[in-house]
Amino acid sequence: MHCTTGFNYPQVKTPTQIFKTALRNALYFNIAFAKKICYNEIQIRADIINNRKSNLREKIYYMESNQIIKKNKNYWNENADLWFGTTALPEYGVKFPTEDDLHLFGDVSGKKLLEICCGSGHSLKYHADRNAGELWGIDLSEKQLENAKKLLSENGCFARLICSPMESSLEEIPKEYFDYVYSIYGIGWTTDLQGTFDKISSFLKKDGIFIFSWHHTLNYCAAWSCGERKVMIENDQLVFHKSYFDEDYFTMPVDGSEIVLCNRKISTYVNALANAGFVIEQMIEQNDKQTMGSADINDADRKAKMLPISMCFKARKL
Repeated sequence: MHCTTGFNYPQVKTPTQIFKTALRNALYFNIAFAKKICYNEIQIRADIINNRKSNLREKIYYMESNQIIKKNKNYWNENADLWFGTTALPEYGVKFPTEDDLHLFGDVSGKKLLEICCGSGHSLKYHADRNAGELWGIDLSEKQLENAKKLLSENGCFARLICSPMESSLEEIPKEYFDYVYSIYGIGWTTDLQGTFDKISSFLKKDGIFIFSWHHTLNYCAAWSCGERKVMIENDQLVFHKSYFDEDYFTMPVDGSEIVLCNRKISTYVNALANAGFVIEQMIEQNDKQTMGSADINDADRKAKMLPISMCFKARKL
Protein backbone atom coordinates (compact mmCIF):
# COMPACT_ATOMS: atom_id res chain seq x y z
CA MET A 1 0.00 0.00 0.00
CA HIS A 2 1.43 3.40 -1.07
CA CYS A 3 1.04 6.21 1.46
CA THR A 4 1.55 9.98 0.84
CA THR A 5 1.85 12.51 3.62
CA GLY A 6 1.86 15.77 1.52
CA PHE A 7 5.30 16.67 2.90
CA ASN A 8 8.23 17.21 0.43
CA TYR A 9 11.54 16.16 1.86
CA PRO A 10 14.54 18.26 0.75
CA GLN A 11 16.57 16.71 -2.01
CA VAL A 12 19.90 15.49 -0.79
CA LYS A 13 22.79 16.22 -3.23
CA THR A 14 25.48 13.70 -3.76
CA PRO A 15 29.13 14.67 -3.15
CA THR A 16 29.63 14.84 -6.92
CA GLN A 17 26.78 17.30 -7.33
CA ILE A 18 28.04 19.45 -4.46
CA PHE A 19 31.51 19.51 -6.01
CA LYS A 20 30.14 20.52 -9.43
CA THR A 21 28.04 23.32 -7.90
CA ALA A 22 30.97 24.60 -5.91
CA LEU A 23 33.23 24.47 -8.97
CA ARG A 24 30.66 26.30 -11.09
CA ASN A 25 30.27 29.04 -8.45
CA ALA A 26 34.03 29.39 -8.10
CA LEU A 27 34.49 29.74 -11.85
CA TYR A 28 31.70 32.34 -12.04
CA PHE A 29 33.18 34.29 -9.13
CA ASN A 30 36.66 34.21 -10.63
CA ILE A 31 35.43 35.37 -14.04
CA ALA A 32 33.41 38.19 -12.48
CA PHE A 33 36.34 39.10 -10.25
CA ALA A 34 38.72 39.00 -13.19
CA LYS A 35 36.39 41.23 -15.20
CA LYS A 36 36.23 43.68 -12.33
CA ILE A 37 40.03 43.73 -12.00
CA CYS A 38 40.42 44.26 -15.75
CA TYR A 39 37.85 47.07 -15.74
CA ASN A 40 39.53 48.78 -12.79
CA GLU A 41 42.94 48.41 -14.44
CA ILE A 42 41.63 49.86 -17.69
CA GLN A 43 39.98 52.73 -15.81
CA ILE A 44 43.18 53.45 -13.87
CA ARG A 45 45.23 53.41 -17.06
CA ALA A 46 42.69 55.69 -18.78
CA ASP A 47 42.82 58.11 -15.85
CA ILE A 48 46.62 58.11 -15.98
CA ILE A 49 46.58 58.81 -19.71
CA ASN A 50 43.98 61.58 -19.31
CA ASN A 51 45.97 63.13 -16.48
CA ARG A 52 49.12 63.00 -18.57
CA LYS A 53 47.29 64.65 -21.47
CA SER A 54 45.86 67.30 -19.13
CA ASN A 55 49.28 67.97 -17.61
CA LEU A 56 50.80 68.15 -21.08
CA ARG A 57 48.15 70.65 -22.19
CA GLU A 58 48.82 72.72 -19.08
CA LYS A 59 52.57 72.65 -19.73
CA ILE A 60 52.07 73.62 -23.38
CA TYR A 61 49.69 76.42 -22.36
CA TYR A 62 52.14 77.60 -19.68
CA MET A 63 54.99 77.65 -22.20
CA GLU A 64 52.89 79.45 -24.82
CA SER A 65 51.57 81.92 -22.24
CA ASN A 66 55.07 82.76 -21.01
CA GLN A 67 56.34 83.19 -24.56
CA ILE A 68 53.46 85.52 -25.43
CA ILE A 69 53.95 87.58 -22.25
CA LYS A 70 57.70 87.80 -22.91
CA LYS A 71 57.19 88.93 -26.53
CA ASN A 72 54.62 91.59 -25.58
CA LYS A 73 56.75 92.77 -22.66
CA ASN A 74 59.72 93.25 -24.98
CA TYR A 75 57.55 95.31 -27.30
CA TRP A 76 56.40 97.62 -24.52
CA ASN A 77 59.88 98.04 -23.06
CA GLU A 78 61.18 99.02 -26.50
CA ASN A 79 58.27 101.27 -27.52
CA ALA A 80 56.87 102.73 -24.28
CA ASP A 81 57.85 106.28 -25.23
CA LEU A 82 55.86 106.07 -28.48
CA TRP A 83 52.67 105.44 -26.50
CA PHE A 84 53.32 107.95 -23.71
CA GLY A 85 49.97 109.38 -22.61
CA THR A 86 47.88 107.69 -25.31
CA THR A 87 44.58 105.91 -24.57
CA ALA A 88 44.33 107.08 -20.98
CA LEU A 89 41.49 108.59 -18.98
CA PRO A 90 39.35 110.46 -19.68
CA GLU A 91 39.66 108.51 -22.96
CA TYR A 92 38.57 104.86 -22.96
CA GLY A 93 39.59 103.85 -26.47
CA VAL A 94 39.67 104.44 -30.20
CA LYS A 95 36.78 106.62 -31.44
CA PHE A 96 34.96 106.02 -28.15
CA PRO A 97 33.03 108.32 -25.78
CA THR A 98 35.11 109.65 -22.89
CA GLU A 99 34.59 109.55 -19.14
CA ASP A 100 33.28 113.12 -19.47
CA ASP A 101 30.42 111.61 -21.49
CA LEU A 102 29.88 108.33 -19.62
CA HIS A 103 30.58 109.14 -15.94
CA LEU A 104 31.31 105.47 -15.13
CA PHE A 105 33.51 106.30 -12.14
CA GLY A 106 31.59 109.15 -10.60
CA ASP A 107 33.11 110.70 -7.48
CA VAL A 108 36.35 108.93 -6.51
CA SER A 109 37.23 111.21 -3.60
CA GLY A 110 38.88 109.17 -0.86
CA LYS A 111 38.46 105.91 -2.81
CA LYS A 112 41.07 103.18 -3.25
CA LEU A 113 41.79 102.40 -6.91
CA LEU A 114 43.94 99.79 -8.65
CA GLU A 115 44.80 100.06 -12.35
CA ILE A 116 45.66 96.94 -14.36
CA CYS A 117 48.16 97.73 -17.16
CA CYS A 118 48.72 101.28 -15.89
CA GLY A 119 51.21 102.13 -18.66
CA SER A 120 52.65 105.63 -18.49
CA GLY A 121 50.54 106.55 -15.44
CA HIS A 122 48.25 109.12 -17.04
CA SER A 123 45.03 107.44 -15.86
CA LEU A 124 46.45 107.26 -12.33
CA LYS A 125 47.20 110.99 -12.52
CA TYR A 126 43.63 111.57 -13.76
CA HIS A 127 42.27 110.02 -10.55
CA ALA A 128 44.87 111.72 -8.36
CA ASP A 129 43.66 115.06 -9.75
CA ARG A 130 40.16 114.05 -8.61
CA ASN A 131 41.24 113.42 -5.02
CA ALA A 132 41.40 109.61 -5.06
CA GLY A 133 42.39 108.37 -1.61
CA GLU A 134 44.89 105.67 -2.63
CA LEU A 135 46.29 104.62 -5.99
CA TRP A 136 47.94 101.39 -7.10
CA GLY A 137 49.10 100.33 -10.55
CA ILE A 138 50.59 97.23 -12.15
CA ASP A 139 52.25 96.79 -15.52
CA LEU A 140 54.54 94.15 -17.02
CA SER A 141 56.90 96.74 -18.56
CA GLU A 142 59.73 98.24 -16.53
CA LYS A 143 60.00 101.11 -19.02
CA GLN A 144 56.30 101.93 -18.74
CA LEU A 145 56.54 102.07 -14.95
CA GLU A 146 59.68 104.20 -15.18
CA ASN A 147 57.70 106.70 -17.24
CA ALA A 148 54.72 106.48 -14.87
CA LYS A 149 56.85 107.07 -11.78
CA LYS A 150 58.42 110.14 -13.39
CA LEU A 151 55.07 111.56 -14.53
CA LEU A 152 53.43 111.12 -11.14
CA SER A 153 56.42 112.52 -9.26
CA GLU A 154 56.61 115.60 -11.47
CA ASN A 155 52.93 116.28 -10.78
CA GLY A 156 53.06 115.74 -7.03
CA CYS A 157 51.17 112.45 -7.19
CA PHE A 158 51.93 109.08 -5.65
CA ALA A 159 50.92 105.55 -6.57
CA ARG A 160 52.22 102.16 -5.51
CA LEU A 161 53.58 100.69 -8.73
CA ILE A 162 54.19 96.97 -9.20
CA CYS A 163 56.04 95.48 -12.16
CA SER A 164 54.35 92.18 -12.95
CA PRO A 165 52.21 90.47 -15.59
CA MET A 166 48.54 90.49 -14.63
CA GLU A 167 48.59 86.69 -14.97
CA SER A 168 50.95 86.38 -11.97
CA SER A 169 49.78 85.63 -8.43
CA LEU A 170 50.11 89.32 -7.41
CA GLU A 171 50.32 88.35 -3.74
CA GLU A 172 51.55 91.82 -2.79
CA ILE A 173 48.15 93.29 -3.64
CA PRO A 174 45.71 93.21 -0.69
CA LYS A 175 42.46 91.26 -0.93
CA GLU A 176 38.99 92.82 -0.61
CA TYR A 177 40.65 96.23 -0.35
CA PHE A 178 39.78 98.36 -3.36
CA ASP A 179 36.68 100.35 -4.26
CA TYR A 180 37.61 100.29 -7.96
CA VAL A 181 39.78 98.15 -10.19
CA TYR A 182 40.03 99.34 -13.78
CA SER A 183 41.95 98.83 -17.00
CA ILE A 184 41.99 101.22 -19.97
CA TYR A 185 42.67 99.27 -23.16
CA GLY A 186 44.80 96.78 -21.26
CA ILE A 187 42.77 93.76 -20.16
CA GLY A 188 42.79 92.18 -23.62
CA TRP A 189 46.53 91.53 -23.32
CA THR A 190 45.97 88.83 -20.71
CA THR A 191 46.70 85.22 -21.64
CA ASP A 192 44.38 84.03 -18.85
CA LEU A 193 41.14 86.00 -18.89
CA GLN A 194 39.29 83.96 -16.26
CA GLY A 195 42.26 83.86 -13.91
CA THR A 196 42.74 87.61 -14.28
CA PHE A 197 39.07 88.34 -13.58
CA ASP A 198 39.14 86.01 -10.56
CA LYS A 199 42.10 87.91 -9.10
CA ILE A 200 40.49 91.27 -9.78
CA SER A 201 37.37 90.09 -7.97
CA SER A 202 39.49 89.07 -4.98
CA PHE A 203 41.05 92.56 -4.80
CA LEU A 204 37.69 94.33 -4.67
CA LYS A 205 35.48 94.96 -1.68
CA LYS A 206 31.93 93.69 -1.83
CA ASP A 207 30.02 95.89 -4.28
CA GLY A 208 33.36 97.13 -5.61
CA ILE A 209 33.45 98.27 -9.26
CA PHE A 210 35.47 96.81 -12.13
CA ILE A 211 35.71 98.92 -15.30
CA PHE A 212 37.64 97.94 -18.40
CA SER A 213 37.82 98.91 -22.07
CA TRP A 214 39.30 97.12 -25.07
CA HIS A 215 39.00 96.66 -28.82
CA HIS A 216 35.53 95.55 -29.82
CA THR A 217 35.62 91.99 -31.14
CA LEU A 218 34.14 93.04 -34.48
CA ASN A 219 36.96 95.52 -35.04
CA TYR A 220 39.46 92.77 -35.83
CA CYS A 221 36.91 90.69 -37.78
CA ALA A 222 35.66 93.10 -40.42
CA ALA A 223 37.50 95.46 -42.75
CA TRP A 224 40.79 94.94 -40.96
CA SER A 225 44.09 93.38 -41.94
CA CYS A 226 46.01 92.02 -38.96
CA GLY A 227 48.97 91.35 -41.25
CA GLU A 228 49.16 94.99 -42.34
CA ARG A 229 47.48 96.53 -39.25
CA LYS A 230 45.15 98.78 -41.18
CA VAL A 231 41.53 99.26 -42.17
CA MET A 232 40.60 97.58 -45.46
CA ILE A 233 37.34 98.52 -47.18
CA GLU A 234 36.66 96.70 -50.45
CA ASN A 235 34.26 98.29 -52.96
CA ASP A 236 32.69 100.35 -50.18
CA GLN A 237 31.95 97.15 -48.23
CA LEU A 238 33.12 95.90 -44.85
CA VAL A 239 34.34 92.39 -45.62
CA PHE A 240 34.91 89.84 -42.87
CA HIS A 241 38.50 88.59 -42.98
CA LYS A 242 38.42 86.82 -39.60
CA SER A 243 35.79 84.64 -37.98
CA TYR A 244 34.05 86.12 -34.95
CA PHE A 245 34.42 82.70 -33.29
CA ASP A 246 38.19 82.47 -33.81
CA GLU A 247 39.89 83.09 -30.46
CA ASP A 248 43.31 81.76 -31.46
CA TYR A 249 46.33 83.98 -30.86
CA PHE A 250 47.71 85.92 -33.79
CA THR A 251 50.66 88.22 -34.42
CA MET A 252 50.41 91.78 -35.67
CA PRO A 253 53.21 94.12 -36.80
CA VAL A 254 53.50 97.37 -34.83
CA ASP A 255 56.24 100.01 -35.02
CA GLY A 256 58.70 97.70 -36.76
CA SER A 257 58.15 95.05 -34.09
CA GLU A 258 55.45 92.45 -33.42
CA ILE A 259 52.78 91.83 -30.77
CA VAL A 260 50.62 88.79 -29.97
CA LEU A 261 46.91 89.17 -29.30
CA CYS A 262 43.71 87.16 -28.92
CA ASN A 263 40.36 88.38 -30.26
CA ARG A 264 37.80 87.08 -27.73
CA LYS A 265 34.05 86.87 -28.28
CA ILE A 266 31.82 89.22 -26.29
CA SER A 267 30.28 86.17 -24.59
CA THR A 268 33.74 85.13 -23.41
CA TYR A 269 34.05 88.37 -21.45
CA VAL A 270 30.48 88.18 -20.17
CA ASN A 271 30.82 84.60 -18.95
CA ALA A 272 34.23 85.20 -17.39
CA LEU A 273 32.80 88.14 -15.43
CA ALA A 274 29.86 86.03 -14.24
CA ASN A 275 32.15 83.17 -13.21
CA ALA A 276 34.29 85.62 -11.22
CA GLY A 277 31.26 86.81 -9.24
CA PHE A 278 30.44 90.02 -11.11
CA VAL A 279 27.15 91.42 -12.33
CA ILE A 280 27.38 93.67 -15.38
CA GLU A 281 25.90 97.11 -14.81
CA GLN A 282 26.77 98.61 -18.18
CA MET A 283 28.24 97.44 -21.47
CA ILE A 284 28.96 100.26 -23.91
CA GLU A 285 29.67 99.63 -27.59
CA GLN A 286 29.33 102.92 -29.38
CA ASN A 287 31.52 105.42 -31.19
CA ASP A 288 32.00 109.06 -30.32
CA LYS A 289 29.76 111.82 -31.64
CA GLN A 290 32.58 113.41 -33.63
CA THR A 291 33.10 110.24 -35.64
CA MET A 292 29.41 109.51 -36.12
CA GLY A 293 28.69 113.09 -37.21
CA SER A 294 31.66 113.57 -39.52
CA ALA A 295 30.95 114.44 -43.16
CA ASP A 296 34.29 114.20 -44.96
CA ILE A 297 35.31 110.75 -43.78
CA ASN A 298 38.25 108.42 -44.41
CA ASP A 299 38.14 104.62 -44.42
CA ALA A 300 38.61 104.40 -40.66
CA ASP A 301 35.69 106.77 -40.04
CA ARG A 302 33.58 105.01 -42.65
CA LYS A 303 34.11 101.73 -40.83
CA ALA A 304 33.39 103.35 -37.47
CA LYS A 305 30.03 104.58 -38.77
CA MET A 306 28.99 100.97 -39.33
CA LEU A 307 30.33 99.02 -36.35
CA PRO A 308 31.86 99.66 -32.90
CA ILE A 309 35.65 99.96 -32.70
CA SER A 310 35.95 99.82 -28.91
CA MET A 311 33.87 98.57 -26.01
CA CYS A 312 33.69 99.13 -22.27
CA PHE A 313 32.27 97.11 -19.35
CA LYS A 314 31.27 98.29 -15.90
CA ALA A 315 30.67 95.42 -13.46
CA ARG A 316 29.98 95.18 -9.74
CA LYS A 317 31.27 92.48 -7.41
CA LEU A 318 28.44 90.63 -5.71
